[in-house]
Formats: sequence, structure tokens, C-alpha cells
Amino acid sequence: MEFALNKIDKHWDNYRSLNQHMNDLKRKVMELNGMKEDTDSRMSAELLPRKKLKREVQIWLENVERINGEVQSLDGKIGESSRFTRGFHADDVLKRIREVEELIQQGKFQDGLVVDDPQWIGQVLSKTTLSGEGAKACEEEIWQCLMDDEVRQIGVWGMGGVGKTSIMKCINNRLVEGMGRFNIVIWTTVSKEMSIAKLQKDMASKIGVSFCGDEDEITRAGMLFEALSRKRKSVIILDDLWQEVPLDKVGIPEPSTGSKLVLTTRSFDVCRKMSCRAIKVKPLVEEKSWKLFSEKVGRGILNIPEVEPIAKKIVERCAGLPLGVITVASCMKDIDDLYEWRNALKELSDRKKSVNGLEEEVFQQLRFSYDRLKDPKLQHCFLSCALYPEDWEIEERELVQLWIAEGLVEEMDSRQAEFDRGRAIMNRLLNNCLLEDFSKWDNRRLVKMHDLVRDMALHITSAKPRFFVKADMGLREPPNVQEWSEDLEKVSLMRNRELEVFYPLEMSPPNIPEGFFSHMDGLKVLDLSGNSIESLPNSISNLKNLTALLLADCSRLKYVPSLSNLRALKGLDLEGTDIKEVPHGMQNLSSLKCLKLYCWKIDEIPNGIFPRPSCLQVLNVRDALIGGKEVAELKKLENFRGRFYDLHNLDMYVQAFHGREEPREYLIIVGERGWHEEIYSSKTIVLRVGRVYANQIMLPRHIKELIVCDSSFESHEEEYPIFSRFFLTSIRNFPSLKILEISNAKYTKRLFSPNCMPPNLRELYIWHCNQLEEIIASEERGRATMEFCLPRLKEMKLCSLPELKSICSVDAVMICESLERLSVMYCLRLKRMPFKLLQVEPSSPVKPVLRLEPMELFKSIEWADPDFKFKLIRELRFL
Repeated sequence: MEFALNKIDKHWDNYRSLNQHMNDLKRKVMELNGMKEDTDSRMSAELLPRKKLKREVQIWLENVERINGEVQSLDGKIGESSRFTRGFHADDVLKRIREVEELIQQGKFQDGLVVDDPQWIGQVLSKTTLSGEGAKACEEEIWQCLMDDEVRQIGVWGMGGVGKTSIMKCINNRLVEGMGRFNIVIWTTVSKEMSIAKLQKDMASKIGVSFCGDEDEITRAGMLFEALSRKRKSVIILDDLWQEVPLDKVGIPEPSTGSKLVLTTRSFDVCRKMSCRAIKVKPLVEEKSWKLFSEKVGRGILNIPEVEPIAKKIVERCAGLPLGVITVASCMKDIDDLYEWRNALKELSDRKKSVNGLEEEVFQQLRFSYDRLKDPKLQHCFLSCALYPEDWEIEERELVQLWIAEGLVEEMDSRQAEFDRGRAIMNRLLNNCLLEDFSKWDNRRLVKMHDLVRDMALHITSAKPRFFVKADMGLREPPNVQEWSEDLEKVSLMRNRELEVFYPLEMSPPNIPEGFFSHMDGLKVLDLSGNSIESLPNSISNLKNLTALLLADCSRLKYVPSLSNLRALKGLDLEGTDIKEVPHGMQNLSSLKCLKLYCWKIDEIPNGIFPRPSCLQVLNVRDALIGGKEVAELKKLENFRGRFYDLHNLDMYVQAFHGREEPREYLIIVGERGWHEEIYSSKTIVLRVGRVYANQIMLPRHIKELIVCDSSFESHEEEYPIFSRFFLTSIRNFPSLKILEISNAKYTKRLFSPNCMPPNLRELYIWHCNQLEEIIASEERGRATMEFCLPRLKEMKLCSLPELKSICSVDAVMICESLERLSVMYCLRLKRMPFKLLQVEPSSPVKPVLRLEPMELFKSIEWADPDFKFKLIRELRFL
């Protein structure tokens, strides 16, 4: 009994002292964690590259984490214990106190925390300071990808000389010098002529793998793979990659958690094929180019009078390429002779090689991108871009048409297929940084050449293939006769509008002399567009290898000689010239694919001028009359713009495509000429036909836009809607019809019957129809409210309709879920708005723009759906 009492007394003593022991333990744990914080700070200072934590430090840190967890768990158990059982935890508390005191003694580490790390691999590289926020932002984007576990392969791409290697050297040094999460950084320069064997040897030397010399490629790959697989925290940098590298053949493991692969390349395709997160390095902006140039050339030189403006022009020639800026500045460093600066500018402008090292350091880099295309046709497509003026934004469709005309795009079954092939070529050039994308519209891509890239192209074409390019240079006098040669393949003198006459100096004005082209048998492309020439010499007829003759916007050109001998011609552009008739010999041009004859003074295209069979894929005669049967017989036509005299010709044209695919694009005007705002879709018909009688209008099945203007619809049944009476088929049967415009329609009171509205209409415009009373005609009265559903209608404009009383009948509503713009102007008799929106919440994406003129209409008009007015009114914007 006494033993039991003694045990109970001891328990109550433990209970009474437990709180004091627990407080002691917590104070000592706090002291230990303070030491750990100090150790963490020391680690930040001591854990430099090529260093690693001592093993005893790693064990101590692990024990500190363990004891923290155990103390926290013990505290929880004590808190949950009863008054009686609580004292039984005293021994555990005392044990933890002893362990914490031990760790406090161990954690002093007076001899340091780190030792040398023999497993660390990496080399600091010499680098130049990055110029411009763009390069620094690019560096930070790469760094963030390296820190992101989800990104394992990174492709840094951009044109030669733009600064990819400089940026990656900065990244390499940050990885090597900083603590980071990687202890292995391997930099290998691949070069243009990549050899797997050489790449394997370079990699092996960086990671300490020794080859005996007699291993085959597969064995070397296995040895590298085994060594690299053990090095998890690694970054492999492959600089200047020109083609996809088969990682398995080299022996590089696929990047996994903790490892990264970074490559630099001129080609986006390489990034794509190697499944990289692609990051593009862009050229310097003008201000940063000038700053970089000034730093390298020396600001003292630029203080010399008249040097600075010359130097700025030189910098412009470098097109924002850091390599070009640095190389040119280095060439001109410490030169204080004004004449030398002038000479340098002239030599750069003349694309000569004599500026010290310029071509070797810059053009050679750019030339690599060109050479890498390999396919001669692809290279010729690139070189053709140099025919356009410097800094010219080239429309993709125009450029591809030129390639097709030159025969650089292989012939296919359709123009669309050829255009798709041309677009693929364009993408190759863009991805290799030989062109830049300057797109401004969804359906219209513009591309541009950097100045230095264009200079490189012109340098190539100064030899073979031989070009002569003086585009948009403000020429007042014709080029010197010595610059012409018989071996020319392509000539571009486009957009020299001040050059009123075009002739070599030793020949007589006012126009190109008769025999000028007699000996240029190899000429394939002749671009004289945008000049003020008045006639072409008859010797053009001798250019039997000519594939493209481009004379667009030669607004004074009145005479073009016979083209009958130009049997290789594929593209002829006479758009905007002053000629009055179609050139002679068109029927012999059996290879012609694209003909642009949009000339205001050509009234009519004669029948029988096209060869049979014809290769024509594109025909644009716009306002000139042409026979419907004539067009229908052009079996390969895919893009047509022209004018038919009457509905009978439209009928012949439409009937020809029954059972046959209609052109992919067309703009057909039927009737009189007349100006119209260009809102044309890819398949548009404009009816300007005067009198129209019942069941007379036939439309192509897949029409997208219909414009009816300046027409009178003759019928004894004036009440009958025109779209139910005058068209051979209900307008509802044209599912592709998106845009409908009616203006100046005479004797028209109603447009649609209730079951005739085009189902997929997006835009409806009705103007100046003086007798129009209803848009959708009323039917039976007294029936339930009718609903006209136009789910895709985005815009409706009603303007100057003095007799318009209703948009639809009094008891009907129009459900227009997608309506974005509603304009009602000068429809003074209109009393009711029938619109109903199903989504009227404030969060609804539909926010119509409402335009009412005069504004008094807003107060007087009745709204069929009060919610439209009152719930959406705060979303309406008045114009």
C-alpha cells in the first residue's frame, strides 16, 4: 500500500513540474531554430559554385526538422491528456530536452558548412553586356522557364546576329555563378556542319567521360547516356543549332524532372521539331541600336560635326541586329575622318565588301540562314522578296502570286492548293527569320525583310541568279547603262514615280527604245509597276522566257505591244493602267494563270480572247463587261471579278456551275457601273440591273454577300415581297448568305415574307428605299405573337426610309441574341422596335451600340420587349 502511495505522489510531482519542463523544452527548441536560421544565412554565403554542404550539416538540418515535428506532436498529446494521465509524459519531455541541448552543441560548425564539390560542372563564359530592355526581358523569360518544373526544353530562336548567343551566355553565367537549382551546366556549340561524333566528343569532355577512340557512335551514345542520367540537376545548352538533333543518337537523355535542355537556333522549325518552348529574340529598337553603336564607336568621335547624321544612317543599315551594330561600330572606332564615314555609308548602301569585316561578320551569318534552306526553289522564293522596296510590307497573297507566276511553286490541281503551298514556303522563311510577320488584319498577312537580310539577298543576286533592283528609290534619271546586262533574270524598278521616262542614258527619250529588250532572253520577271511610263517597246514581245509582267498602277501607260510570243507568261498585271483595249495576242498565252485587267478605260472584254483550253485561275476585269458564257468556259477559274451586262449573262454563268464547283472567290457586278463601298466578302454579287421582273434572278448556291441597288422591281402585285417573288429560289435557301444590302430599290413596299428571312444573316443594311413600308411583311392578323429568330445577326442599319412603318408586323418580335450594332436614321414613321434579347443580364456579353437619328425617336418609339429598353439601357452606347 505504501509503494502505491509513493508512486501516486511521484506522479503528482511530475504533473506539477510538467508545465515547467514543457516551457523549458519550447525555449530550447526556439533557440535551436534560431541557430538553424543563422545556418541558413551562412549557407547562402558559403554555398558557392563548386561547393556542397558537409554531410554532418545535412544530417544536423534533418535532425532539427525531425525534433521540431516530435515536439509539436508531444505538445498535442499532452494537451489532449486528462489531469490524471498528463503526468505520464514527463519522461518524454525530459528526453526531448536532452536531444535539443545536444543539437544546440552540434550546430556551431566552427570549421564551416561546405566542402568542395567534385560533381559540380560548369564554366563561366566571356560575354558582352546586353543592350535594350527587349534582350533583358528575353533573358528573364528564359530564366523563368528554367525555374519552371513544367518546362523542360527551351528553344531560343531568331535571325543570325540578333543576340541569341549573348543572351544565353548571360544565362549560363547566372547558372554557374549563382546557387540556383542546377549544379551541372554544359555548353556546347554545335555549328552549321553538325557531326554527331564531334558533338559526342564535346559533351564527353565537359562531363569527364573518356573515349578510347575506337568506340562506334552507338557505344559512345550509351556511355554519355549513362553518365548524364546520373546527373539530374543539369542544364545542357546547345548553341547555334541548324537542324533537329536526334538526342538518343548523341546520348542525351530526354529532359526529366530536375534537368533542362536549352538550344539556340535561327529556325522556329527546329524548336517545334524538338518540342521546345519557343522564345524569339527580336532586333533592337532604333534608340537602343544607336546607344549600342555610340558606346562601341566612342562618343568623342560622334562629337565631330557632320559625323552624327552619317553614323545614324549607318546604324539604320544594321536593322537592329546587335552583331551588325557592334561590327560596324568596331570598324569605325577612333576614325575621325569625315570622308571615311561618308565612304563607309556609301559602301554599306552599295552592298560592297570593302568595309572591314562587315560581310564576313554579318552577311555570312545571314547567308547561313539562306543556305540552310537548301531547296533552290525555296531560296529563289526568298530572293524574290528583294524585288520589293526596302522596308516594304509585302502582302502575302501578292508575293505568293508572284512565286506561282515564276514557277517557283509547283503546279497543282488548283490555285488554292498552290497558294497553300506558297503559304507553307512563307512559313519556312518566317521560321528561319529571313522574313518578319507584320500582320495587321485577320485575313491579310504582311511580311517584311530586315534591311540587312535584303542586302544579303541583293548581294547574292548581284552574281547568279542576277537581279537588277532599283525599287522605290526616288529615281529622277534612269539607271546607268553599265548596270544593265544580258544575263538578267529579274528586273524591278517599281514605284519610282518621279522617273517620267525610262531609258538607258545613251538612248533617246521620251520612252523605252524599241530594241531595248531585244537581247535579254533570260529575263523572267519584269516589274515596272507604279511608274509614269507611257508605252512599252515592241521588243518586249521578244521576251519568250518572261513569266511575270507587272505593270500595275502605271497610270499613264497607254500602249502595250503584242504579247503573242510570250508563251511562258503566267502572270500579267495591267491593273490601274490607262490602256483602252486588251493587248493583242492574249489567245496565245496558254500558260497564263493570273490576269489583272482592272482598267477604267476598258469597257468590254471581247469574246474569244482566251486560249482554249485555258489555265486561267485568277481573272480580274472588274468594271469591264464580259460574257457569262465566256467566264463559264474557264474551267480552272478560282477567283473572278468582273461585270455582266444583264441577268441573262448571270444566269448562264450560274447554270454552268450546276454539278461543278463554283469559284472559291468572286465579285460579280450585274448591270451598270457604279461606285460602291468595298465591304465585299469572298463570294459577292452586286445587282445594279434597272428593271427586274418576277422569277428572273438566279444566284449561286454558296453566295455570301448580296447587294441590290439602283433597281426597280416591276410587278402587278406591289404588295408582294421582292425576295419571295423576283428570285428563282427563296433567299432562305442560301445558307451561306451572311451580308445583305438593299439600296435605292424602286417600287418596293416589302422585302421579305415571314418564312423567307436568310437563316444565317449577320449584317443587314437598307438605304434610301423611298417606298419601303415593311421589312418583314405582315400576314394573318389576330394570331399568336410571331417570333422571327435571327440568332447570328450582329448589325442592322436602316437609313433614309421615309415610309417605313414597321420592321415586322405589330404582333411580332425579332429574337437577335448576337446583335451588336443597331442604327436607325431618318426613318421618321417608324413607331416600334420589335427586338427581343434572350440574355438581358448585366453580365451578358451582348452590349448593343444603338444609334438613333434624330434622338427624339428614342422617346417616341414603342419597344416590343420592355426589358430590351429598361434592363439593357445602361449597356447601350449612343453614337
